[in-house]
Amino acid sequence: MMLSFFDQFASPVYLGTPLIALALSLPWILFPKPSLRWTSNRLLVLQNWFLSQFTQQLFLPLGLGAHKWAALFASLMLFLISLNMLGLLPYTFTPTTQLSLNMGLAVPLWLATVLIGMRNQPTISLGHLLPEGTPTPLIPVLIIIETISLFIRPIALGVRLTANLTAGHLLIQLIATAVFVLGPIMPTVSILTAILLFLLSLLEVAVAMIQAYVFVLLLS
Repeated sequence: MMLSFFDQFASPVYLGTPLIALALSLPWILFPKPSLRWTSNRLLVLQNWFLSQFTQQLFLPLGLGAHKWAALFASLMLFLISLNMLGLLPYTFTPTTQLSLNMGLAVPLWLATVLIGMRNQPTISLGHLLPEGTPTPLIPVLIIIETISLFIRPIALGVRLTANLTAGHLLIQLIATAVFVLGPIMPTVSILTAILLFLLSLLEVAVAMIQAYVFVLLLS
């Protein structure tokens, strides 16, 4: 039976129960837990080093008031990287290819940053809606444009993550299908296509990590 290329993005169901909850909870099970001993293993040391470097780079241009978000953003970063990387394994499901999940992450966090900015620094937050030195006739138009762009940001966050991962998965499946089809007919072309598939898989690993970083960076 020939399946559609988009069937890989449908949430798997077992005994009438969607397994997306299992896919969302699996990354947290795989993370090593901190040890109470003074010396820890290499995996924990590497994980702590990665978190410290990530938070340092993320909050370098931000003030001290934003450092309270470090735990939230670091957790979100690890969560997205784990989901994206696990989705590249065979016979797995990538929850971040679902626009509903990405919008569910983007909208509340974007709204929280907007509301906190309006509460703590209302003048600066409202000042972003009107650039300095704007001619008087253009003031109403620019305010409307900046307001629309403000509300489009969470949509752009969710759509960017969904589109990049979906396009990568579709391209991998198309090239993998070409490898199997061309194998009996043109073995040389099939081998070259398999090399291209391997390089594309490496690129998709990089895209999965970069998109998680970009998602958190734009939120910050």
